[in-house]
Amino acid sequence: MTAPYRRTGIAVLLAACAALAACTGGQAPTAAASSAAAPASPPAACGSPVETGPLPDWASAGFSGSSAIPHVFGRNGDIAAVLFAHPLTAARTDGMSNKILWVSHPQPTSDPLVITGRLDGTGDPVVRTVDGGPGPSIIDFPQAGCWRLTLTWSGHTDTLDLVYA
Repeated sequence: MTAPYRRTGIAVLLAACAALAACTGGQAPTAAASSAAAPASPPAACGSPVETGPLPDWASAGFSGSSAIPHVFGRNGDIAAVLFAHPLTAARTDGMSNKILWVSHPQPTSDPLVITGRLDGTGDPVVRTVDGGPGPSIIDFPQAGCWRLTLTWSGHTDTLDLVYA
């Protein structure tokens, strides 16, 4: 490759990296219309980290072999969302589903898992229920973005963020 082509290729690569970095920075949270519409002080960054290593012992029951699968932990460490669809997608057209296995660290009773999500932590809540408590589910949200979830079950509450593409 000659020097002019090499410089052009490097320039295109740098421009693509800059554009990608600008798109992945996330959105700043917006102010809620009223204090009842959103938490008083939402976390600054959206998106709980998606872990890809093995699940902890308390979350790996039923898995044989390696339990290395994408998962997200609640902020209190009381629940894990094991993501069988990653990335999660708001409007799936590929025939797949947004399957999430919810695993509770304190052993749950059969009370339902109630998931209250707010897009970017603001706006109207979207509620999903998993009958029988934490377990297998298909969790869809109406649009792409960061969904801040409050999860309640069997007298427990935890929170986490899930990003839907």
